Amino acid sequence: MAAGACCKCPISLAVLKRSLSAAPRGPTAACPRSLLLSGRKRDGERGLREAARSASVPRAAAIGRHAALCCLSCQESMSQSLRTCYVYLNQTSRSFAAVIQALDGELRHAVCIFYLVLRALDTVEDDMSIPLHRKVPMLNDFHSYLYQDAWSFSESQEKDRQVLEDFPTISLEFRNLAEEYREVISDICHRMGVGMAQFLEKKVGSMKEWDEYCHYVAGLVGIGLSRLFSASQLEEPQVGWDADLANSMGLFLQKTNIIRDYLEDTKEGRAFWPQEAWSQFAGRLEDLAQPDKLESALACLNLLVTDALRHVPDVIAYLARLRNQSVFNFCAIPQVMAIATLSSCYNNPRVFQGVVKIRKGQAVTLMMEATNMPAVQNLICQYSQEILRKVSPADPSRDETLRILALIREKCQTSGLPVRSPHLSPVYLSAAMLLAAVSWQYLSAAAAQSQAAADMQGQ
Repeated sequence: MAAGACCKCPISLAVLKRSLSAAPRGPTAACPRSLLLSGRKRDGERGLREAARSASVPRAAAIGRHAALCCLSCQESMSQSLRTCYVYLNQTSRSFAAVIQALDGELRHAVCIFYLVLRALDTVEDDMSIPLHRKVPMLNDFHSYLYQDAWSFSESQEKDRQVLEDFPTISLEFRNLAEEYREVISDICHRMGVGMAQFLEKKVGSMKEWDEYCHYVAGLVGIGLSRLFSASQLEEPQVGWDADLANSMGLFLQKTNIIRDYLEDTKEGRAFWPQEAWSQFAGRLEDLAQPDKLESALACLNLLVTDALRHVPDVIAYLARLRNQSVFNFCAIPQVMAIATLSSCYNNPRVFQGVVKIRKGQAVTLMMEATNMPAVQNLICQYSQEILRKVSPADPSRDETLRILALIREKCQTSGLPVRSPHLSPVYLSAAMLLAAVSWQYLSAAAAQSQAAADMQGQ
């Protein structure tokens, strides 16, 4: 099937419901962990209802009938292998799935396959049951498997192992993409695999190495996505050319995840906080979780949050270049979620005691508001001011934190930035989200029936 055969649905009902209701999967070393939404199903539905209060029932019903028909038509136009890829996307992402499936035209399929290829690569990297003498060559050569019809790996012990066991389905749809998309995905997969292999046998030591590690596992994702945006002609060539801004987009998300997930990672024996930072405050990274180390732990935390914040001016510059609404939403929503998360983490002892999350209602509100550049600038400025109010005069990183926050504030207030006019109103999005919940049961049942029928035919 040719890429782009799918219709241009304005929004994907099923994946929106999934994104709003499902908790994110556990963090992994090599994939930027999406910051969109989290929480139990009940909480997600409550937030969805709150976000949809302004939408009238008649208007919602009309939009729902149109969107449901559009999504079903879209699914029916796909090959079985492409439908399977979207099943894997929803199973392994749980959050990026929503914004990926809201992308326009053939870009949707390209980004879906890009995500699954990198998820498969990440699953190899993260699988501790694969010995290094096998894992290193697999990571270095993984890009070549995209052109091997039958390559698969059935020995993984990871929960996302289906993307390796059924890699022939993913690689088939990769080869069905247009050449310009294949070149980007193969190149990024190659560079990421080589970088992952380098960090298998060394820890993140210096702050420079932290940047390098985050570049390999997330910055390259931002660079690859930017090149895909330009290849689709939905965005200008400059978006794909400017690797520095795209790299900052990835680094900001990855550093936020690493900071937030300190306790979970240390409990599982993973160390992503750079030694150059934590060694100033403790003899061992895990010591920061000790109650008597709280003051030192907060100083280290604030140092790393400050380092992550230095990418925000680049994030603002990147987003200001985007012209396509679906691409803007795809990029802006995770970024505003990230700065909201950093605001919650800054100087917060709970980072060392559990998981710091933004409220469900707050997440839905951010998702609804982050649809145009002025709104995004306002949100970034708002959370920067929240961090500013928490800065302690005794904090060792205080001067640098204040300097970067001032730079962010100046960037947010800069006049002359191109202003985009969103074509999806908040009322429309509210109605669509409301109907995502109403339509979920039907669409899930239809997809399950289709998969069951396909399984029976294959037996």
